[in-house]
Amino acid sequence: MRDIRLIAKREYLEQVRGKAFKITTILIPVIFAVVIAISVLAGKYSGSGEHFVVAANNATLAEDVRAQLLTDKDANLKVDVVAPAAASDRQQLIDQVSQKQIDGYLWLTQDASSGKTTAIYAGRSSGDFTTAGRLSDSLDKAILQQQLTGHGVAATDAATLTKGVKIKTRQVRDGKEMDSSTLGTFIAAYVMAFLLTFTVMMYGMNVGRSVIQEKTSRIFEVMLSTVEPKNMLAGKLIGIGAVGLTQLAIWAAAAGIFSTTALAASVMTGDFQIHISIPEIILFAVYFLLGYALYSTLFAGLAATCESEQELQQYAPLAAVPVWLSFSMITFIMSNPNSFWSVVVSLFPPCAPIAMFLRIASQFPPMWQIALSLVLLLLSVVFVVWFSSRIYRIGILMYGKRATIPEMLRWLRYS
Repeated sequence: MRDIRLIAKREYLEQVRGKAFKITTILIPVIFAVVIAISVLAGKYSGSGEHFVVAANNATLAEDVRAQLLTDKDANLKVDVVAPAAASDRQQLIDQVSQKQIDGYLWLTQDASSGKTTAIYAGRSSGDFTTAGRLSDSLDKAILQQQLTGHGVAATDAATLTKGVKIKTRQVRDGKEMDSSTLGTFIAAYVMAFLLTFTVMMYGMNVGRSVIQEKTSRIFEVMLSTVEPKNMLAGKLIGIGAVGLTQLAIWAAAAGIFSTTALAASVMTGDFQIHISIPEIILFAVYFLLGYALYSTLFAGLAATCESEQELQQYAPLAAVPVWLSFSMITFIMSNPNSFWSVVVSLFPPCAPIAMFLRIASQFPPMWQIALSLVLLLLSVVFVVWFSSRIYRIGILMYGKRATIPEMLRWLRYS
């Protein structure tokens, strides 16, 4: 036990005193906040300040579409109308787009007898889905208003009837309504899942790098004369794991302090309210510890079979496949937390730390599922520790010989 404590202390102090720990502790939250802010602002102001032309054979429809487009104050659009438009006008509009005089044009053709409308949008960019959605929404509202006024509804009443209604979301928990925010919940779950993934994978890789560095420097041969391999591995896992918890604790404390400021109060309003409960924080720490134990022991055993850090990095993406699988399903899990596939992925041990936490953030699952997830994850950790410790015991002393599967099976028998 004394050897484990000494090795854990050495690994912890070496990591915490390093520049990398200080830089990542400060920069990662800052970078993440900047990325989220840029994404939100880019989505909000995407396509702003653009110049469009609405061309139609029906002047009333064209003016209605223009009026709808101009209601979006954030977009700050400049919209001109060509109506009634002839075939020759279309080529002129194409030339204006080519010469960058306008950003695009919306060509509308409405059948006088049936009232059916066909629409074509042409612009310089083929991937501007924000503008396409904005134009489609404005056209739908304009046609609806036109139909209402055609049936005798006053223009002011038609505008009121087509005005959108903003829905305030709430969540039912334990028989009570609680304030909730779809955007805030998604961002909070995404951020915490990212932090969980980042810390687990980063510090798991740090365990592997530590093994490689000591193996290539041949310091193991000296250390093994006084310390048992299992104690050395345990000390590394505990020490580097404590570094990860320290970093998370610093981030949590900083977030707690920020939440009390006036800036946080002004940001976390409306659709951006974030609610994180005490059980979620506790389960986050539990899943971090188990996820870290699973991946770090896996990386330690893997590193013992490698000859260089470059070789370890080549295998690392394979170990990260369950992590990317969990992230690829983030939208599905958040929208369908109790579906069959969400439950299956959240119970699969390599995916459980992320997938189950996403379910917890979206809709707290039954306790038996959380308990089963933790039990399966714990059993997986025990198996991986057993397997990796035996690979580690032999592999750290193997030099110049590539580890194959038959070779590793012999190592298990030797252990």
